[in-house]
Amino acid sequence: MSGVLKRVAIVGFGAISQSVLDLTKGDEGLRISQLIVSPGKEDAVREQLAGLELGNAPQVRSALALDADRPDVLVECAGHGALTAHVLPALRQGVPCLVVSIGALSAPGMAEELEQAARQGGTQVHLLSGAIGGIDALAAARMAGLDSVTYVGRKPPLGWLGSPAEEKLDLRNLKEKALFFEGSAREAARLFPKNANVAATLALAGVGLDQTRVELYADPAVNQNIHYYEAQGAFGNMAVTMQGKPLASNPKTSALTVYSVVRALRNLVSPLAV
Repeated sequence: MSGVLKRVAIVGFGAISQSVLDLTKGDEGLRISQLIVSPGKEDAVREQLAGLELGNAPQVRSALALDADRPDVLVECAGHGALTAHVLPALRQGVPCLVVSIGALSAPGMAEELEQAARQGGTQVHLLSGAIGGIDALAAARMAGLDSVTYVGRKPPLGWLGSPAEEKLDLRNLKEKALFFEGSAREAARLFPKNANVAATLALAGVGLDQTRVELYADPAVNQNIHYYEAQGAFGNMAVTMQGKPLASNPKTSALTVYSVVRALRNLVSPLAV
């Protein structure tokens, strides 16, 4: 790590942020200085922090403090509502932000609001790659010109419980792979907000939310979430398949999402950033 200390504010105290706290607690160049949680949950979170042996524990607040403890960066790990409640105000105050909930940018005008807020504050908002890989290559290919990007998501049937997939399929008794959604990334994000981040990330790196095609399957033959996408354009073509393991503390979250946050933070202070 470099000698520059970065103070970090994290929005949320769920599985992702707790894992980030654990993985970065020994990093000399990073200090998690603030935890932003929902009003009324501050005392409960403080009690949890007391048992984590973090050493210099962060201050727990319901809103970002910009006093002497002003952070050098804010990390959003709290879901779509956190962008409006915390990320936009932080950007306007000049605090750079790292965003995990990319699916929120599928809402009309949200991407433009983030960009405007960052311009107003003279800073940047970074969209993290989360559970998917190859985003750097896809974004580079866009510079040459992309013709098409198609994303295919497969999950075990029970992984789609609580979503509109239940209206089309008998998820508890499915015997073979079944397609239940085919459309744009924007539509997929609207109908499946809890599963929107990967498709939205690909769309924003590539040909956009309305041009990115999405297919979603319930597949009893798999026991993990499987992400596949292919892109074609002037650069050539590429295809990426990822079969990521879930986070131990929350099976609905990809472990790679946590590591994408840690990588981004460490790159802020490392002499050699990759």
